[in-house]
This record gives sequence, C-alpha cells and structure tokens, in this order.
Amino acid sequence: MKGEFTQKGREAMDRFKMEAASEVGVNLSNGYNGDLTSRQAGSIGGQMVKKMIDAYKMQ
Repeated sequence: MKGEFTQKGREAMDRFKMEAASEVGVNLSNGYNGDLTSRQAGSIGGQMVKKMIDAYKMQ
C-alpha cells in the first residue's frame, strides 16, 4: 500500500510543479531539467510555495 500512495503523491507533485512552471513562463519537460538556470528553478519553487500558502489561508 505504501508504494501506491507514494506514487500518487509523486504524480500529484509533478502536476503541481508543471502548473507552477507554466504560470511563471518556464518550459519544463518531463524527466531531466538540468538545463534550467537557478533563477528559473527558484521561480518555480517560489510559485509552488506561494500557491501552498494561499491555499492554506483559504482554509
């Protein structure tokens, strides 16, 4: 059971990351993304945190 939940969580986070990347205008591909700059990767992470904080405030 644990592996199933882990896989579902990983898939959800991947979708969330792709959504955040598109919102900040970064082209993110499935798999390796080592060609991203630190600024691009940081903007994706920052957008994800911003959305999580907003979702928490809405509760």
